[in-house]
Amino acid sequence: MRVAFRCPPELEPLLPRPRPARQALPAWLRAMPAEAEAADLGFAVRTLKQCPPFVDAMAAGFVMPLACDLRVEAGAFAWDWDPPPHGPTGPYTRAPVSCHFAEQAAGTPLHDPDALVVKFNSFWTIRLPAGWSLFCTHPVNRADLPFRTLSGLVDCDAFSESFVHFPAVWSDPDFCGVLPAGTPVAQCIPVPRQTLELDIGALEEDGAQAFAGVQDELAKEPGVYRKRYRAKGSVLAEEPEA
Repeated sequence: MRVAFRCPPELEPLLPRPRPARQALPAWLRAMPAEAEAADLGFAVRTLKQCPPFVDAMAAGFVMPLACDLRVEAGAFAWDWDPPPHGPTGPYTRAPVSCHFAEQAAGTPLHDPDALVVKFNSFWTIRLPAGWSLFCTHPVNRADLPFRTLSGLVDCDAFSESFVHFPAVWSDPDFCGVLPAGTPVAQCIPVPRQTLELDIGALEEDGAQAFAGVQDELAKEPGVYRKRYRAKGSVLAEEPEA
């Protein structure tokens, strides 16, 4: 699938570029061990690094980057980024981050008058093929980030001439430091816009036999899913062995 990204020409030399999510996996995933001792069991168990669905979800789609270094101290945000004046595209926000009012989440479990809700401003338009929408969410399994991006679905086959921004709850009020430019602030996965037809029922004879066969495979050896069922080419060669 071809996904087209465009930015104002005056910003093109400055902006970190969107990246395939598989090229933006965190260092901790590669560094974590494949096995770890389980104190309650007395022997080693396989870690999440060896769970293909866990890794493949983190590698799905693409990530949108933070535009510039963002300094956070005592709940205050600051940045040293002075992009050029607006060009032929006309005016747009020049701040890499802005804020939402807590009241905008009133009536939802997200509402917390003491929580800070930010909006990571993007400077890229996104165009998808006809019939596709873009599911935008928090970078998958990235509990290490001090924010939680809210999920949304944008019809980027039609809405492709304006920026898509990413609201997030700032979840770590004690965070003090710098979020570097390029930090993934959202993970985006194209999804086909079509009606689902749910086919629900009990396993019939052939299906029951196939189910039993797979269960037997899983019980006999580790890594059956990765070796026999995982789609080829689903991850890059340099990604963690899973």
